[in-house]
Amino acid sequence: MRVVIRRVRFVFCAQLMCALMLTASAQPETEQGNVFEPETVTSLTEVSSLPSGPVQPAQSTQPVQPDQLTAPPLPTQFPELVQPARQAMCAKPVYLTFDTGHMEIAPFVEEVLTRQDVRATFFLANERTRTGGGSLDDTWAPWWKKLSDQGHVFASHTYDHVYWRADLPDGRFRVRASAGPLEGKSQIWSAEDYCRELKRPVERFHQMTGKQMLPLFRAAGGRTSPALLKAAAECGFTHVGWSPAGFLGDELSSEQYPNQMLLEQALRNIRSGDILLAHLGIWSRKDPWAPAVLEPLIQGLKQKGFCFATIDTHPAFRTAARLPELKQ
Repeated sequence: MRVVIRRVRFVFCAQLMCALMLTASAQPETEQGNVFEPETVTSLTEVSSLPSGPVQPAQSTQPVQPDQLTAPPLPTQFPELVQPARQAMCAKPVYLTFDTGHMEIAPFVEEVLTRQDVRATFFLANERTRTGGGSLDDTWAPWWKKLSDQGHVFASHTYDHVYWRADLPDGRFRVRASAGPLEGKSQIWSAEDYCRELKRPVERFHQMTGKQMLPLFRAAGGRTSPALLKAAAECGFTHVGWSPAGFLGDELSSEQYPNQMLLEQALRNIRSGDILLAHLGIWSRKDPWAPAVLEPLIQGLKQKGFCFATIDTHPAFRTAARLPELKQ
């Protein structure tokens, strides 16, 4: 009996020592003009009128202990394994999301996220850039690949940033793109047409990175209808909006809503579970929101005990994000 117990103890200790050695050995890797913007939000009061998806995050009522505020460093050689573990330790999560834009501030956003060790969710459309190309063209493909390798997650924003305008009696939709060859022109689409548009960023992302997007999407401007959401769901997509306090205001006038005002308001109002919305460049804002607001916002939220998680870990989207593949 004593021999058996000793052997069990030896095997257990050997397995534990092996796991510790593997963890210790894993080290972090080094590494325009006129643009159609029909849906630009002009004031913070408009936010309440924008559909923000089926998101009603529960507010945390549990006190945060000091040892919960700083998680121990984790190896980053295997982000698909490390990120779920990192986010599982998140006691007061917020979900930072970015929609594409003119991309001029995109490198600054990536620098801040890397410096602050924050993973975000990006909703991709092929929007016009400052350099005259598209945000999903070959110029930006290496940048998206770099972000995917860093553990960020991605979802569709429609390829040509197509706004839903109205439901029609015959079951079709009136839409208008703000990018692409039909920019600014009203179109009539079927549910199948809209599904094809949702899948175009998925296909392009796979070409750029070799990886799959989440089966989630954010409608351009967050504008949807029950019929549009049903059409998207039938081809495997679930809509992700944002929380009222998570509207960070980067698409508002910088004269009326300067960066300091937006920063203070966000730090005052954001709560645990909120989905935060920003963009990779807004044409109409003269004083760029990032990096001026982004880094102090992240630092301020961390100081208040918040931590950052990607949208696939949000309670409202965990199941949808785990769908094995999009329906054909």
